[in-house]
Amino acid sequence: MSILVSVPVVTYNAAFFVEETLESIYNQTHANLELIVSDDCSKDNTVEIVTKWCEQDRVKARFSNIKIITVPKNTGVSANCNRAITASTADWIKFIAGDDILLNTCIEDNMNFVATNLEANIVFSQVDVYQDTFEQEKYTKTIPSIYPDNLMHESFLAKEQFKILVQSDRINYTPSYFFNKQTILSVNGYDENNKLVEDYPMWLKLTKANIRLCYFHKPTVGYRIHSNATNNTGDNLLFKPSVINGHQVRKTFAHPFLPWYQVMKENWVFKTAQLFKKMGLVKNSPLNNLLYKISIVYINPFHYVDFINRKIKR
Repeated sequence: MSILVSVPVVTYNAAFFVEETLESIYNQTHANLELIVSDDCSKDNTVEIVTKWCEQDRVKARFSNIKIITVPKNTGVSANCNRAITASTADWIKFIAGDDILLNTCIEDNMNFVATNLEANIVFSQVDVYQDTFEQEKYTKTIPSIYPDNLMHESFLAKEQFKILVQSDRINYTPSYFFNKQTILSVNGYDENNKLVEDYPMWLKLTKANIRLCYFHKPTVGYRIHSNATNNTGDNLLFKPSVINGHQVRKTFAHPFLPWYQVMKENWVFKTAQLFKKMGLVKNSPLNNLLYKISIVYINPFHYVDFINRKIKR
């Protein structure tokens, strides 16, 4: 019998998409699966849809175990992830959001990788990106396209990955994330103080603890871009919401390891973004773009200090 793998679906207002996510788990080529759905107090009928789907005889026969977790109030994505991990009984876990899908061989590919790479406890792979639906004509790209010339280069140790991640979050293929439960517990799980930004602090905690992020170059997950997504950034916005929402995370986890001028440079950008938002200048228009660039680059004194120091180091 194949090794048990837990597949938690972390949901919040995913009624339009969650059944497609569940079917993608059902259709996995890996046989032995535990299904967990952890819902963070959805305001729509996500839980009702999940419950009805799980009551089917074919579904009950497919999974070794099924759990549906609900809470009386919204707690944020980090706490939701921790609940899903606690409920998982397998050594290996594959998260999936309630609006994305697993490609058919996702679990099998990951298990084959960890079986032949015994040091791999945190694993990433490629993600196929689609607009709105997972139809072929809606396919936009596969990320990351560059390998091995990125964070996941085989020559990089965990400490080198940490140094790169401190500069900025270089992982835009988070949906592929596959992990060993005990490894995540060894760094005390997700930081629940960060309700909206769960993944970047985790990558920093792992690499700082000398746990290397591993990778294989094959698509395993389908990621859906749509207007209802909580992390939707859209091309019509002047700057990503993470410039403001993620600043406290940067301040807590990254700034202690950065030189003072880079910290001041980021603080300048953060305060500028706050000002633009307060003034209602968030639309990605040519004029707003020009004003924003002037504000965060040309009149940012710490931009020049950082530039000079980078030149000296080179």
